[in-house]
Amino acid sequence: MRVAIYYNNNDVRIEEMPTPQIGPGELLVKIFASGICGSDVMEWYRIKKAPLVLGHEIAGEIVAIGDAVKRFNVGDRVTVAHHVPCNTCHYCLNGHHSVCDTLRTTNFYPGGFAEFLRVPQINVDRGTFILPQEMSYDEGTFVEPLACSIRGQRLSNFKPGQSLLVIGSGISGLLHIQLARALGAGKIFATDINEYRLKFAKKIGADIAINAKEDVPSIIRKDNNGRLADLAIVCTGAISAIEQAFHSIERGGTILFFAPTEPGVKIPIDLWNLWRNCNSIVMSYAGPPADMAVAIELIRTCRIAVNDLVTHKLPLNDAAKGFKLVADAKESVKVIIAP
Repeated sequence: MRVAIYYNNNDVRIEEMPTPQIGPGELLVKIFASGICGSDVMEWYRIKKAPLVLGHEIAGEIVAIGDAVKRFNVGDRVTVAHHVPCNTCHYCLNGHHSVCDTLRTTNFYPGGFAEFLRVPQINVDRGTFILPQEMSYDEGTFVEPLACSIRGQRLSNFKPGQSLLVIGSGISGLLHIQLARALGAGKIFATDINEYRLKFAKKIGADIAINAKEDVPSIIRKDNNGRLADLAIVCTGAISAIEQAFHSIERGGTILFFAPTEPGVKIPIDLWNLWRNCNSIVMSYAGPPADMAVAIELIRTCRIAVNDLVTHKLPLNDAAKGFKLVADAKESVKVIIAP
């Protein structure tokens, strides 16, 4: 089968490798759509394991099932979680699925930028979801990233009517905007340094889109009854964005860090003001199975209009072009590869 192998952001090659052989309890899925995630182009993170086949936002059709598989059939349209939790360890039982050792070590093979992938038994058990008939394969690629956003907002205790600031209007930020709007948010602010993405943010639900170089806190106060944001979601690892979040959060409000910096980066914190203002800081990544199920329902019922976010759909042979579009972060939002 053909695969797109990642060497670095500027070197993605179409090569061949054997089609995976499945064992008992496993599935073979033919990929029809695979989204390029912003994390796929975090070169400092990915290059350590290169060369490899990336792609974890997938949708496809089951073409073979292993012995003992009962819940699925050949021909089922599915999306599959790349990482899955054990659901029984100390962390999972306390709602911290993202730090489960099992989640951090599970994956399907070889990756979504391939014609076929093998779904291990544990992923079949708790990470494979049937796509409703009214959902397209393209929409199926949004289930995993939307589940991550659902978990983040759930952990931040965001409530209907509260104000929201999304810092960084790439695909993660835009999903957060759409999700917050669907869940009844009050005023929604979005920032970015890219005017193309700011226009997108406004189009899909932000009340006010602000160039991040402006005086963001002052603009928020002006349009939010004199208050700063109840929740700031940081969807970029830029130091300036992190600092902006601390200056833009209201007393009693929360900052959700949804994107990482490179390892070793240290951010000074004014603990006095955090303590005095009773602010909370929340970290979140990944989306456990329950949030995947919620994501499917939100997309199925069109509460989240993910098709509006697709700017490019490319064949597998053009995967290198897709990676460049995402890495450049200029005039693209969601890039989907269709093997």
